[in-house]
Amino acid sequence: MRAIVIPSFGEPEVLTLRELPDPHPGPGQVSIRVAYIGVNYADLMARRNRYQNVVLPYVPGAEVSGYIHEIGEGVEGLHEGQPVTALILRGGYAEIALAQADLTFPLEGTHGTLDLATAAAFPAVVTTAYDMLTYSARLQAGETILIHSAAGGVGSVAGQLAQYMGSGLVLGTVGSEQKIPSARSSGYDHVFLRDGFVESVRTVTDGRGVDVVLDHAGEPMRSQSLSLLAPFGRLVVYGAASGNPDVPIEPVALMAGNKAVVGYSITTLKEAHPEHTAATIRRAIDLLMEGHIRIDVTILPWEQAAIAHRRMENNITTGKLLLKVQP
Repeated sequence: MRAIVIPSFGEPEVLTLRELPDPHPGPGQVSIRVAYIGVNYADLMARRNRYQNVVLPYVPGAEVSGYIHEIGEGVEGLHEGQPVTALILRGGYAEIALAQADLTFPLEGTHGTLDLATAAAFPAVVTTAYDMLTYSARLQAGETILIHSAAGGVGSVAGQLAQYMGSGLVLGTVGSEQKIPSARSSGYDHVFLRDGFVESVRTVTDGRGVDVVLDHAGEPMRSQSLSLLAPFGRLVVYGAASGNPDVPIEPVALMAGNKAVVGYSITTLKEAHPEHTAATIRRAIDLLMEGHIRIDVTILPWEQAAIAHRRMENNITTGKLLLKVQP
């Protein structure tokens, strides 16, 4: 099979198309002939050597859609040729990818069938957004929420979910004027540019601040967001895209402000508690099929993986970016 590998750490151009041996599923696994690959910020972080567990040569990619190719021992409820989506640990940038059967999901359901493109776009972003709002932030009806990168993959879904869950005011930030219309179409009541967002949020909330913040930007936006939390507010941290050093958070300051900081990582959660992640993905499929949320996708040929990474790094993408493997 062919796969896109990271042979050495560096810029997007290090991504290389190579011939590799076909993988074969072990017990509890399936192999998938890949049609679409979801591009995630974690892929970029792996390429930059920001993770400790990346062993070269490395095949990135944590979400795929396609067709069951082979079935491993002990797997039930799936069959060869079946259209599926899967959340995997690594190896998605390939013609054939291995997946755990309990994190592989048929695309046919009681409410209809998901197309393969949407199926590759949702496992990481919808699961992340849903988990953060439901379990990390414990968002309540009527609460005000601020979501950074509102036009991105997670941000565009989180805005829709916040509205669906009854949030009172949904606020978002974006990096450029061009992204404001995209964010506004995803359920946001107000969208602000990152520069100056603190004063903008204080103005629209009459100085009260917000109840929940979803932040993957890192510093300095993280500290600025923490300052905006109202009493009993929750800051959910799920990334550090800026690459800037963290600013220590003093527990005494959290106590004095009646604030909380909560972390979320889908990578560690799906490894330690796959049953929870599987339940959330099944809920995500229902939300998509019932029409409560939508995902806007941009599709590139998988040979243009370096271009996809460069676009994401330059912050010029909106919605979800996919790579198409099969014609």
